[in-house]
Amino acid sequence: MEFIDRIEETAAFKRTLGLNRPVLIVIYGRRRIGKSELIKHVLTNQDVYHLSEEAQTQQQIDSFAKTVSFTFDGFDRVSYHDWETILTSINLYVGENTSVCLDEFSYLAKSDPSMPSIIQRLVDNKKLKYNLILCGSSQLMMHSLVLNEKSPLYQRCAWQPKLKQLRLPYIKEALHCSDQQAVEEYAVWGGVPRYWELRADFDSLEVAVRNLLVNNYGTLYDEPTRLLRDERRDTATSFSLLTTVGNGVNRISEIASRMQQPATNLSQPISILTDLGYVEKDIPFGDNPKSSKKGLYRLGDNFLSFYYRFINPNKYLIELDRQDLVMDIIRKDFSTYVGQIWEKICRDFVTGNEIDGVVYGIASRWWGGIPKENGSNDYEQVELDLVAESIDKKHILVAECKWRERDEAQSVYEQLISRAGRLPFVKKGQKVHPILFLKTETKADVPCYYPKDIIASMLQEDASKDKASY
Repeated sequence: MEFIDRIEETAAFKRTLGLNRPVLIVIYGRRRIGKSELIKHVLTNQDVYHLSEEAQTQQQIDSFAKTVSFTFDGFDRVSYHDWETILTSINLYVGENTSVCLDEFSYLAKSDPSMPSIIQRLVDNKKLKYNLILCGSSQLMMHSLVLNEKSPLYQRCAWQPKLKQLRLPYIKEALHCSDQQAVEEYAVWGGVPRYWELRADFDSLEVAVRNLLVNNYGTLYDEPTRLLRDERRDTATSFSLLTTVGNGVNRISEIASRMQQPATNLSQPISILTDLGYVEKDIPFGDNPKSSKKGLYRLGDNFLSFYYRFINPNKYLIELDRQDLVMDIIRKDFSTYVGQIWEKICRDFVTGNEIDGVVYGIASRWWGGIPKENGSNDYEQVELDLVAESIDKKHILVAECKWRERDEAQSVYEQLISRAGRLPFVKKGQKVHPILFLKTETKADVPCYYPKDIIASMLQEDASKDKASY
């Protein structure tokens, strides 16, 4: 699969490397996110790219010397016995604006804990005549080694991006599929380029899921375990948390009860998983994120959401070679699952975007009680898929997001209008805008957005950013 998107990151990367001085760059993010591909996309044959491995320090130094010799012939004819010597020796070979990358830097630091301090000394004393790029998949370790305020390399980086997942439009480009299919593919693989690459080897989404996930020999069958091991943390607690939340247990008290632990014991592991992007806290519109008691925890990663919805609960069937049964389970509930991801896509689309001339802030779900339509003092419990307030506080957008084939737009819209008039958070003078986000086009004369609209808008937005990057 060819290199896709990352135009903004590529521009920033090249701009930093083009400074008239040697710079230190740190690139990190979850495994398979495309860090190494971005680096190799930018570096040239005159640069050095080294993929570190787990080994003893001397073996790592020897391996690095061999890698450097591919660019600078003869470099490995000398024996090097410490990192400072080998890193400064490269100065004798480099040309103008040469770059050296140490990928999986956390392996080197694990073997030799003095590594960050060595680099700090070389950077502070201007002992390097080349750009040094550090990269790693262990987000927590890279943060503690390089980006934590107590670390030796804190504030010494010219650029330190945490690579994010690619956005929805680019999976359409990568897999050459329709707008609707792009949403469904994104619901399974998320924005992780390596997953897209693996998916592209198969003729359909269903065949890819069966071979990569519903198969105990599948490449991604144990992917969550590998993701957690990258972080060198208590994988048992993290795995249990992901399993519990992935099974639909969303309140912290219920999660703690299911895991048979005090809720206070879970604050740190949940915080870590949130920082990693694997878990997110869903706060109803209008509540303060810091003080809200209504927050619900959900998996914040599409791939993990799919995995814990369909694969993990059915591993015993997969191990018994009951793949057909598991695929039937997935087919039966797949549309409902995609609908939940579709809601999230729509909220992300509205956040910070201009809809019909109005710019909205953060879009959230909302759930709670509203007065019944009959005018009595009774309340009914409702959930709204999307609520957002305009930046100028004059407008409220309320929306329902449906991922269904049947055309029910008219009835859904009428119900939405009815509820919109009874919402407790609408302030006096605010104008309420009900709209629908639908999978398929409707015959009803109601305001709607479809996958093609969201994808087109995202591409236009990214095009504007790309122009600004250069």
